[in-house]
Amino acid sequence: MQLFVGLGNPGAKYENNRHNIGFMALDRIAQDHGFAPWRSKFQGHVCEGNLGGTKVILLKPATFMNLSGQSVGEALRFYKLTPGDVTVFHDELDLAPGKIRVKLGGGHAGHNGLRSIHQHIGEAYQRVRLGIGHPGHKDRVAQFVLQDFAKADAQWLDDLMRGISEGAPWLAGGKADRFLNAVAQRLAPPRSSKTEATAKPKARPAAKAQEPPAPATDERTAMQKLMDKFR
Repeated sequence: MQLFVGLGNPGAKYENNRHNIGFMALDRIAQDHGFAPWRSKFQGHVCEGNLGGTKVILLKPATFMNLSGQSVGEALRFYKLTPGDVTVFHDELDLAPGKIRVKLGGGHAGHNGLRSIHQHIGEAYQRVRLGIGHPGHKDRVAQFVLQDFAKADAQWLDDLMRGISEGAPWLAGGKADRFLNAVAQRLAPPRSSKTEATAKPKARPAAKAQEPPAPATDERTAMQKLMDKFR
């Protein structure tokens, strides 16, 4: 069994915030893979389903970001799981928008949601780092993460969510590389051979050899008269 945790803040006010990209990822997985309805439990919202033959519990803590670890710790103890069974989806300032990385263990890099989880279950869990970009100065970070994604972000955000959903069975099966490959194909789909063939410029036909121009009519008449004199 695996526990997938999405980080964010509860309520409609925060629904489309950059900080809630972890919630968005879990919502897409639940929708696309036919998970059971969400229900309140573990100071959050959970639903159950199956990904590639692995039972997976999805958890969205409702404790607000800074207390996420309370919800995660409670779920971990209930299901008798280890930190190695946990994967946390969260926003990442240090990655460009649309970029994604998978990391096992390590520090929390100042992320308050991860900081809280560290306090309750330690650091030996897997993270899916979802790039949202950086506002350029640390003093603007708090405002930036609590703002909604811009309209210009809609395309890559949708592609990212689709890729995460399509690759989720690989992630549940412990194949992070295959998961990342599925996301990469969605974000930058390879060209088909037909498309490539169409894109190639057509070869120009070889120029036909030019025949020497026929002599003008007046020149032919004069030559004919000259030949008649010697007949």
